[in-house]
Amino acid sequence: NHGVMLREALASVEEVRNENLLEVIIVDDGSSDAETIRILKEVTDAGYKVVSQPNLRVSAARNTGIRLANGEFILPLDNDNRLRDVYLKEGVKLLKDNPGIGVIYADAEYFGEKTGRWHVQEFDLLSLIRKNFIDACALYRKALWEQVGGYDEQMPWMGLEDWDFWLRVACHGGSFFHLPEIGFEYRVRADSLIARTIGFDGRVAREDLNLVEASPRLAKLIDYIFSHPEMAFYKWVRETDEEVQRLRGQLRIVETSYSYRLGRALLAPPRLLRKLWRRSH
Repeated sequence: NHGVMLREALASVEEVRNENLLEVIIVDDGSSDAETIRILKEVTDAGYKVVSQPNLRVSAARNTGIRLANGEFILPLDNDNRLRDVYLKEGVKLLKDNPGIGVIYADAEYFGEKTGRWHVQEFDLLSLIRKNFIDACALYRKALWEQVGGYDEQMPWMGLEDWDFWLRVACHGGSFFHLPEIGFEYRVRADSLIARTIGFDGRVAREDLNLVEASPRLAKLIDYIFSHPEMAFYKWVRETDEEVQRLRGQLRIVETSYSYRLGRALLAPPRLLRKLWRRSH
């Protein structure tokens, strides 16, 4: 659905096409409202390739479009977002000139319920394991999509399909390059996932999702990544960080306990006397 927004998305694509050879594939993932269906017919008549399928969710929709794509590079764009020209002007050239780069991701600019720039960090695998900071709107080689088997269509949690995909790409040796420019515009609606998960500092903070509980597959994938010998240091950092967090939690429990507070109250007078004695000497 959200067919009205599709017009804006397509308009943004047309603005950046220029002389670039760009294949546009629209996947209709079971749209049901009359306005969206009408707009889809409108864009079909205008010459766009529109593929309709039952509502199989985001992963299946992306896989359908990418499977039909003839190009070497893939650039997904959700229908409520808008594209800038950075990926086509700079990203494509970077991929062509640097065979070792597999994925190029950029910053974004919010519009709608939130404004400002989404500053994305430089790539770091340990950071990606902790949380996803790469949006679906990133330019990558179709060969990588083929190697990892596409997006997981059985992903039980909406919003984790990109995270899972990027981790599998990294696991297969795909290298990531951050382009510190605005690559697309991200619409934030009151009911959108990112409106609920983006902190005021602009970083994705999925504080309500525990990785292991959210998806056993993701947990197994991370364990697999850490099983590689070259990941020994990252594994040590991760385990050390987890132990620090565990000890901090235990300390908070102790500090809020009745016995701890009673002990501090009883020791307050002696501490005060000792402090006064030191000052006098």
